[in-house]
Amino acid sequence: MKYRSEIVAMTKAILLALLKVLMIIIFAGWIALWLLKPTDLWTSKWKGAEDSARHAVFGYYGLNFGVFTFPPIALTIIGLVYLDLVTKEPPRSRPARSATVGFSNPVVVNSFVGILSSLEILAVFLFFLFLAWTYYARISNDFKNLMPIKSLKLDLWQIKYLRVATRFGLLAEVCLALLLLPVLRGLAIFQLIGIQFEASVRYHILLGTSMIFFSTIHGAGTLFIWGVSRHIQDEIWRWQKKGRIYLAGEIALVTGLVIWITSLPQIRRRRFEIFYYTHHLYIVFLIFFLFHAGDRHFYMVFSGVFLFGLDKLLRILQSRPQSCILSARIYLIPSKAIELTLPKDPGLKYTPTSVIYMKIPSISKFQWHPFSITSSSINDDHTMSVVVKCNEGWTSSLYDMIPAELDSDTSAMNCIPVSIEGPYGPASLDFLRHDSLLMIAGGAGITPFLSIIKEIASISSSRYRFATQVQLIYVVKKSQDVCLLNSVSSQLLNQASTQLSLNLKVYVTQEESSNATVIGLVNNFSLARTVNFSTECSNYAVHGLDSSILMAAMVALSSIKFLVSLIFFNRIFVPTEMKSPASQKMVVPSENKASKEKTPSSVVDLLLLASFIVALACNTFLAIILRWKRLKKDIPAVSPKQDNEATELAGSVEARSTVEEHEIHFGGRPDFQDILSKFPNETGGSDIGVLVCGPESMKKSVASLCQLKSQGLNIGAKGKKPYFIFHSLNFTL
Repeated sequence: MKYRSEIVAMTKAILLALLKVLMIIIFAGWIALWLLKPTDLWTSKWKGAEDSARHAVFGYYGLNFGVFTFPPIALTIIGLVYLDLVTKEPPRSRPARSATVGFSNPVVVNSFVGILSSLEILAVFLFFLFLAWTYYARISNDFKNLMPIKSLKLDLWQIKYLRVATRFGLLAEVCLALLLLPVLRGLAIFQLIGIQFEASVRYHILLGTSMIFFSTIHGAGTLFIWGVSRHIQDEIWRWQKKGRIYLAGEIALVTGLVIWITSLPQIRRRRFEIFYYTHHLYIVFLIFFLFHAGDRHFYMVFSGVFLFGLDKLLRILQSRPQSCILSARIYLIPSKAIELTLPKDPGLKYTPTSVIYMKIPSISKFQWHPFSITSSSINDDHTMSVVVKCNEGWTSSLYDMIPAELDSDTSAMNCIPVSIEGPYGPASLDFLRHDSLLMIAGGAGITPFLSIIKEIASISSSRYRFATQVQLIYVVKKSQDVCLLNSVSSQLLNQASTQLSLNLKVYVTQEESSNATVIGLVNNFSLARTVNFSTECSNYAVHGLDSSILMAAMVALSSIKFLVSLIFFNRIFVPTEMKSPASQKMVVPSENKASKEKTPSSVVDLLLLASFIVALACNTFLAIILRWKRLKKDIPAVSPKQDNEATELAGSVEARSTVEEHEIHFGGRPDFQDILSKFPNETGGSDIGVLVCGPESMKKSVASLCQLKSQGLNIGAKGKKPYFIFHSLNFTL
């Protein structure tokens, strides 16, 4: 048995290494393709390849799909298989610190760009360097081969200016090719480099802003030339039969501007509904971009569209059928915090800091809101919990759904159906590699740390070597906010029963000094009433995402279905493209050109769109069948009364006779420099993970200190120089 397990482990390691090499080769080849595309060498060779492919079964469209679209799709397929193999068994020992881990520490910290690591700076620099190279290669070649436009009588400077504006459109195309990749959830390829969905959204914002900037220059420059040449009335409304469709480009530009304007922080934070609904105009934008740019250019950006459409489909199916809320714990203080308990399948396992997306149709049939899971799947087999801070809007409506008459004689309230997407979490646990952890939370930013504490406390005594020296810095405005610590009160009090050494320091910034203790505040402000809900409306538990292997198979099958549909439609509606080489030679060039013009470019674009819809429809049918088979084996949702029944006043714990080690400070903010200086001496570890979750100002303050550490500046530690590794977490509440 021992030798067999060793052989299996060795085989798995070899397979992982091969998959990693294959992903590197595909990624490098895709990057090389983008670098070569603006050159004359690529242009001449590619035209010959397309002409040869016209006579093949798959046609020029199959060649474009295989060369430009498929590499990121193949990377996703292989990446999902890789993640499935990596996450099947957690590491049995703490991995050695990677030589490149220091590159993830903050290098630039300011109010304009936020917190950037050296890897992010390098990636952004290389991306904009590539844009500069693409633009230079294109425009220099254009200026060498300037040709007059027959339909427009333009001066030389006008022709040059028009070419400049046109090439800015190609830069927007590059941004669009990457735009949707950071917002993938189930098919998130950014997990391969340890970046979660919540953190990768910033790259989506950067790419979207860049795309709109380049598109605006492209559109405004073209309109300017049309205006000065007095052709604007003729050109602006043109829907050409062949080539660029100007009107489609104008509609796409206006739609993109509307999406971008409503995404600005001033609107997104104050009018989230406007941001949410206008963002769905991306469908209009992509369709008219296809009509404007044509199918050849669309294949360059189609990989992101393809993966996003499939990811969206799988997420919609995963949220069906609806589940229900089992219970709600309402904290009896003015903070309006609610802890919701949801049913989950016993086989569903998730990592700490995972996030679910929740929709309650009785509040809104379209709005999804993210929440950090505060429970641990190791402790809770049948349930998972989230904490909701009910302030305004959607969360306020949720709070109002809980009846004010908590003393009602009814044994259970009406059923509240919910739809759940996720959980989405890290593929590996970063804090495994540290000797000790310093966790800094501000306000509602405590929620990801609740699941981390529970996870560490649950398995710290097993074979898994987690960091057991943990210090939690919790910064709140009012002392009543410590109610959010209620779910980890047992870990705060019963540390003798585990190997976890958890030290809590609470800083209350807007209250004067008091004699209160941490345990006393947790007792006083954790008084809660648990309301049980009926489960008659749904007996389904949350199953979570499908396995990575199954999703990889779905992506592969969808690619095949798309290509088969594309070939089939083109054979029917574009027959001239499928003539044999011998018959093509017999056609007079003028006749061959005329035959090609019989098929409008918009028809070819519609065939691509139809093939995509067919692929999604077939995949939907298959996914529904697999989902139905999985639900047939479902275990009905567990009622809270079947589990350990919650007490009416949850959280009323008694202080143990142990010495009070936790601290509470009133009337000031924490001195992070002093905390970071003392922490290595208090824990004795040299490899320290610093996890921060809270307001951006707090993250930047701590990141600046970690930046000094990474530059070799000692800020007070004695003895062996500690190594601080900064991690910025995102909370959803």
